[in-house]
Amino acid sequence: MAETSRHDAWQAGDRYEAYMGRWSRQIAPLFLVWLGAGNGLDWLDIGCGTGALSAAILAECNPMSLISMDSSEEFVLTARSTIRDRRADFRVGDAQAISLETASRDVVASALMLNFVPDKLKALREMRRVARPGGTVGLYVWDYPGRGVEFLRAFWDAAADLDPAALELAEDKRFPFCTPEGLGELMSGAGLAHVDCKPIEIPTAFTDFEDYWHPFTLGTGPAPGYCANLDSEARQRLTMALHNSLPRRDDGSISLTARAWAIKAIA
Repeated sequence: MAETSRHDAWQAGDRYEAYMGRWSRQIAPLFLVWLGAGNGLDWLDIGCGTGALSAAILAECNPMSLISMDSSEEFVLTARSTIRDRRADFRVGDAQAISLETASRDVVASALMLNFVPDKLKALREMRRVARPGGTVGLYVWDYPGRGVEFLRAFWDAAADLDPAALELAEDKRFPFCTPEGLGELMSGAGLAHVDCKPIEIPTAFTDFEDYWHPFTLGTGPAPGYCANLDSEARQRLTMALHNSLPRRDDGSISLTARAWAIKAIA
């Protein structure tokens, strides 16, 4: 198994929620406002994960129907168990071979999924294929190259001070396309038109250091996977380095920010 993929354990739904899902839930409604799709439409949420975007679509957009797909059966089971809405249909599926008819959805959306698709152009072409003519295709990804996810940058900076090889696993090295230019090229290359891109920024507030650190110990995602593979002594050094370097308020809370790039186009 490749060294980078060894650290991508995107399976356990509850662990993903603690690590990244809670922040995606903050961005999803802001993304939908910007996306600007109307009510009563047929939606597809591809790479739905534990259901952050799906829940927001149901709450904010009054869809006629919503099909939500993810390659992880456990993520689909988590989403299905927590989102009980007759309009929603959760399925296991592949973004690179979407099992839906051509021109069958008004809006095709994705949250924090494109990073983990081997063939990104193939996935975007599939998203365009299942969208109806004039329909909307939109997605968002974290701004890794711009150091936009501060809680992750703090982790990797501290890890690299102790182990320079850790930088090769960091998301900015692995996902250099997560920029307006890189995303725009992918959307245009997939045959999508009228491409528009916007940054969306949210606060990532941690009640204390334990709230910040605990998700990194759960093994789901590149940084937690790296942490899980450290021996106990190396993990303790990393813990202390972060404990001593993170900014704190008087009450012990840690206030950081996270930025995503949202992009949309017309099929």
